[in-house]
Amino acid sequence: QVQLVESGGGLVQAGGSLRLSCAASGRTFSRDVMGWFRQAPGKEREFVASASWTGRSTSYADSVKGRFTISRDDAKNTVDLQMNSLKPEDTAVYYCAVHKNTVLLVHDYQVFEYWGKGTQVTVSS
Repeated sequence: QVQLVESGGGLVQAGGSLRLSCAASGRTFSRDVMGWFRQAPGKEREFVASASWTGRSTSYADSVKGRFTISRDDAKNTVDLQMNSLKPEDTAVYYCAVHKNTVLLVHDYQVFEYWGKGTQVTVSS
Protein backbone atom coordinates (compact mmCIF):
# COMPACT_ATOMS: atom_id res chain seq x y z
CA GLN A 1 0.00 0.00 0.00
CA VAL A 2 1.48 3.27 -1.13
CA GLN A 3 1.59 6.05 1.44
CA LEU A 4 2.74 9.64 1.00
CA VAL A 5 3.05 11.78 4.10
CA GLU A 6 3.77 15.49 3.85
CA SER A 7 5.29 17.64 6.57
CA GLY A 8 6.79 21.08 7.01
CA GLY A 9 3.84 23.33 6.34
CA GLY A 10 2.98 26.30 8.54
CA LEU A 11 2.52 30.04 8.80
CA VAL A 12 5.21 32.35 7.46
CA GLN A 13 5.47 36.02 6.58
CA ALA A 14 5.82 37.16 3.01
CA GLY A 15 9.42 36.92 1.91
CA GLY A 16 10.10 34.01 4.22
CA SER A 17 10.95 30.39 3.54
CA LEU A 18 9.57 26.95 4.26
CA ARG A 19 10.75 23.48 3.40
CA LEU A 20 8.18 20.79 2.73
CA SER A 21 9.04 17.13 2.89
CA CYS A 22 7.22 14.06 1.65
CA ALA A 23 7.99 10.58 2.94
CA ALA A 24 6.91 7.85 0.55
CA SER A 25 6.49 4.14 1.20
CA GLY A 26 4.87 1.06 -0.27
CA ARG A 27 6.67 0.69 -3.60
CA THR A 28 9.94 1.40 -5.34
CA PHE A 29 9.71 4.93 -6.61
CA SER A 30 12.90 4.97 -8.64
CA ARG A 31 10.99 4.71 -11.93
CA ASP A 32 8.34 7.23 -10.94
CA VAL A 33 7.97 10.97 -11.22
CA MET A 34 7.41 12.63 -7.85
CA GLY A 35 5.84 16.03 -7.63
CA TRP A 36 4.12 18.74 -5.67
CA PHE A 37 0.76 20.32 -6.31
CA ARG A 38 -1.23 22.90 -4.40
CA GLN A 39 -4.83 23.90 -4.00
CA ALA A 40 -6.12 27.19 -2.65
CA PRO A 41 -9.72 27.59 -1.43
CA GLY A 42 -12.13 27.81 -4.34
CA LYS A 43 -9.45 27.04 -6.89
CA GLU A 44 -8.47 24.00 -8.88
CA ARG A 45 -5.47 21.93 -7.89
CA GLU A 46 -2.42 23.23 -9.71
CA PHE A 47 1.00 21.91 -10.55
CA VAL A 48 3.97 23.29 -8.61
CA ALA A 49 7.03 21.16 -9.36
CA SER A 50 8.10 17.64 -10.28
CA ALA A 51 11.26 15.59 -10.57
CA SER A 52 12.22 12.41 -12.33
CA TRP A 53 14.38 9.67 -10.84
CA THR A 54 17.38 11.08 -8.93
CA GLY A 55 16.07 14.53 -9.72
CA ARG A 56 17.92 14.48 -13.00
CA SER A 57 15.08 16.30 -14.68
CA THR A 58 12.84 18.85 -13.00
CA SER A 59 9.93 21.02 -14.00
CA TYR A 60 8.35 24.04 -12.33
CA ALA A 61 5.24 26.13 -12.70
CA ASP A 62 6.06 29.59 -14.01
CA SER A 63 4.66 31.12 -10.85
CA VAL A 64 7.30 29.46 -8.64
CA LYS A 65 10.28 29.27 -10.99
CA GLY A 66 13.36 30.78 -9.37
CA ARG A 67 11.81 30.66 -5.90
CA PHE A 68 11.06 26.97 -5.31
CA THR A 69 13.40 24.01 -5.62
CA ILE A 70 12.38 20.37 -5.73
CA SER A 71 14.76 17.62 -4.71
CA ARG A 72 14.42 13.91 -4.13
CA ASP A 73 16.43 11.28 -2.32
CA ASP A 74 15.64 7.92 -3.85
CA ALA A 75 17.58 6.06 -1.19
CA LYS A 76 15.28 7.51 1.46
CA ASN A 77 12.13 7.71 -0.68
CA THR A 78 11.67 11.38 0.05
CA VAL A 79 10.93 14.42 -2.05
CA ASP A 80 11.35 17.92 -0.68
CA LEU A 81 10.21 21.34 -1.80
CA GLN A 82 12.30 24.29 -0.69
CA MET A 83 10.18 27.43 -0.93
CA ASN A 84 11.87 30.83 -0.76
CA SER A 85 10.60 34.38 -1.20
CA LEU A 86 7.12 33.24 -0.35
CA LYS A 87 4.16 35.38 -1.38
CA PRO A 88 0.61 35.53 -0.02
CA GLU A 89 -0.59 33.97 -3.28
CA ASP A 90 1.44 30.85 -2.41
CA THR A 91 -1.06 30.15 0.38
CA ALA A 92 -2.62 26.74 -0.25
CA VAL A 93 -2.69 23.13 0.80
CA TYR A 94 0.37 21.46 -0.72
CA TYR A 95 0.17 17.86 -1.86
CA CYS A 96 2.86 15.34 -2.66
CA ALA A 97 2.04 13.07 -5.60
CA VAL A 98 3.49 10.22 -7.63
CA HIS A 99 3.09 9.47 -11.34
CA LYS A 100 4.28 5.91 -11.68
CA ASN A 101 6.43 4.22 -14.30
CA THR A 102 7.36 7.29 -16.27
CA VAL A 103 10.04 9.91 -16.80
CA LEU A 104 7.64 12.37 -18.40
CA LEU A 105 7.24 15.54 -16.37
CA VAL A 106 3.60 16.25 -17.10
CA HIS A 107 1.71 18.93 -15.20
CA ASP A 108 -1.76 17.41 -15.27
CA TYR A 109 -2.74 16.37 -11.76
CA GLN A 110 -5.21 13.83 -13.13
CA VAL A 111 -2.45 11.47 -14.29
CA PHE A 112 -0.80 11.24 -10.88
CA GLU A 113 -1.88 7.99 -9.24
CA TYR A 114 -0.85 8.45 -5.63
CA TRP A 115 -1.46 11.40 -3.33
CA GLY A 116 -0.70 12.50 0.19
CA LYS A 117 -3.25 14.19 2.42
CA GLY A 118 -1.61 17.57 2.14
CA THR A 119 0.00 20.16 4.39
CA GLN A 120 -1.20 23.74 4.84
CA VAL A 121 1.05 26.63 3.88
CA THR A 122 -0.11 30.10 4.86
CA VAL A 123 1.82 33.21 3.86
CA SER A 124 0.81 36.43 5.59
CA SER A 125 1.32 39.84 4.04
